Amino acid sequence: MMRVVQHFTDSNLRNFSYFVIGEQGNAFIFDPWDGQECLDIVQREGALVKGVINTHEHWDHTRGNELIVKKTQCPVYAHPRAQGKVAEADVFLEDGDFIQVDSQSKLIAVDTPGHTMAHLCLLLEHQGRIEAIFTGDTLFNAGVGNCHNGGDPEVLFETIEKKFKPLEDHIKIYPGHEYLGNNLGFTLNYEPQNDEATQWLQKYKEIDWKNSPVTTTIKDEKEINLFFRLESEDLKESLAQNGEGKLSNRKEVFLTLRQLRNKW
Repeated sequence: MMRVVQHFTDSNLRNFSYFVIGEQGNAFIFDPWDGQECLDIVQREGALVKGVINTHEHWDHTRGNELIVKKTQCPVYAHPRAQGKVAEADVFLEDGDFIQVDSQSKLIAVDTPGHTMAHLCLLLEHQGRIEAIFTGDTLFNAGVGNCHNGGDPEVLFETIEKKFKPLEDHIKIYPGHEYLGNNLGFTLNYEPQNDEATQWLQKYKEIDWKNSPVTTTIKDEKEINLFFRLESEDLKESLAQNGEGKLSNRKEVFLTLRQLRNKW
């Protein structure tokens, strides 16, 4: 049975690493923070490393590559524009390319520029149905990535609008970092009457990320993520009261929110 193991790294950057393990025990490691720790988890799961997948080139998502490759000689998958930027990367995935996990499961590459221009997200398809998406630093629980280190907020807007908004409600979000608490605080600062965000913030206080991590879905994001809620009249009124003026379209709201979140 295919399964996903979500690992909270306890790092100061609050990274997640992930393990997609197929029915035959083939394991693909996403964004390894600590190479030995990742290898230990694969061994604990009774699996065999078949590849490392880096969503993008930033060091906190690639720092475990070298040790894993040294010990397993597995391939490392990355975005074509990450060539020369990701240690050990030797297989480059274009939009729509896929990795076969087992007879019923595959990981499908989605080109998702914005946080960087060399960013991939991976859809997890099982028995012909998309079940989840590994979002790296493009989409977080209740937020989106910054654009400080090689990114572009206007491109990020297009990626969220065209690649994420159309996804079906049931699809789970597996992000690169645990920023849920801060992101919910941001949501409630600009949309204080958002009952779903209030409930999630209460739930957040009880989460044990190390032992019982929590995921959101696309449906949840539509309710608690301001970057999905660009038409909210309450949000636009709040931004106007904050001195942002009358924002005429979705892109202006998105870019304003991204700028405000930079300072949050």
